[in-house]
Amino acid sequence: MDSREFRRHLHRHPELSFEEHQTQRFILASLEAEGIEARKIAGTGVLAKIEGRRGGHRRAVVLRADIDALPIRELNEVEYRSENEGVMHACGHDMHAAMLFGVLRELNRERDFEGTLFGIFQPGEELNPGGASLVLEENPFDGYSVAAVIGQHVDARLEVGQVGICPGVFMASNDELRIYVSGRGGHAARRTEVDDTVTAMADMVVRTTRLNSPDGVVSIGKVVADGATNVIPDNVYAEGTMRTFDAGERERIHSLLRSNAREVAESYGVEVRVDISRGYPTVINDVMLSYEAMIVAADEGIEVSEMSRQTTAEDFGYYTERYPSLFYRLGVGRDAGGSHTALFLPDETAITVGERMMRRMALHILNK
Repeated sequence: MDSREFRRHLHRHPELSFEEHQTQRFILASLEAEGIEARKIAGTGVLAKIEGRRGGHRRAVVLRADIDALPIRELNEVEYRSENEGVMHACGHDMHAAMLFGVLRELNRERDFEGTLFGIFQPGEELNPGGASLVLEENPFDGYSVAAVIGQHVDARLEVGQVGICPGVFMASNDELRIYVSGRGGHAARRTEVDDTVTAMADMVVRTTRLNSPDGVVSIGKVVADGATNVIPDNVYAEGTMRTFDAGERERIHSLLRSNAREVAESYGVEVRVDISRGYPTVINDVMLSYEAMIVAADEGIEVSEMSRQTTAEDFGYYTERYPSLFYRLGVGRDAGGSHTALFLPDETAITVGERMMRRMALHILNK
C-alpha cells in the first residue's frame, strides 16, 4: 500500500477524537505488513519504533501525526469521500498520517541511520485534553534521549512545494470558557420582581471581549437565554475561547475574568460563575531546529516561508514543553479550500513533499 492509498482509506473511514478504533486497527495492520514494530498508545493511538543499523539506540527522534476527524458532513464529490455520515477528515489529519506512514515505511526498509526513530499516530488532537497529553502520561520515551519531536500540518495558504516555519513562539495556548448567570427569572414587564439575568450576561460578554489584545484573544461564540419576549429566564449560559502566547498573560486574563464575574454579580444582584477549562499550551518551536529545517527544505528544493505566530492552537504544545520540537506548515494549495469545512480537499501531490521534508529532517538529526 502506498501513501496515497493509505490516506484515501483513512479519508473514507474517519473517526472522531478518542473514537479512532478502526483507524488504530488499520494503522497497526499496515505497519505490521511492513515489518515495523508498533503498539497501542493513549487508548486509540499507535506508537511505532524503528532502530537504525548504526547503533546508538538511546538517542531518538520522534515523528508525530494526528489521526482524528471532525463532526462535519463531507460535501466533496470524490470516489474516496467519507462513508461515515457526519464525520470528515476536514483538517488534513489523514494527510498527516499518510505522510508519517510513508516515511516510516521507507526508513524501515533502509535503516541507514544511528539511533531510534519513533512514529506517533496520535488520537484526539481536536478535543481537550488533547491526545498528546495522554501520550506523554505513558512516558513512552523513558530511557531515551529525545533529540527532537517533529510534526507538520497541512495549510491551504501555502502552495504545494512550500513549507511555513516559525522559530520560537508559533501557536497560542487555548482555554475553553463557560459562563453561568443565575437569578430570579419571571415576567419581563415586572422588572422590580426579577433579576435581569440577560442584561447581566450581556455585560459579562462585553467585559470579556474587551480583554482582547495583540497578545490575547478572548471570544464568546455561544449565548443561551431560554426566555421569551416577555420572560426573563432564571439562567443564562455562554461559552467561548481564549488564546494567549505567554503564560503570564494567560494567568492575568484568567484573573480578570473572575474579577469581572464578581463585579457583574454585585452590580445586578445575580450569581455569576466562570469555569475555565485549561487547554493546550503554547507551541514553541526550538529556534535551532527551525533554522536547520529551513536549510534542509532548501536542500530539498522546497520553498520556505517564515511564518508569524498564529492564534490557532495545537496540542503539539505538550511536546514542545518537554522536548526540543519543531512544528511547521505544509502547503497543500490554495484550491484546497478552508480547513474545518465540508469542502476541504488538499492536493495529494503534497504527500510526496511532506514525506521528503520529514524524512530528511529525521535523518539530519539522527545522523549528526
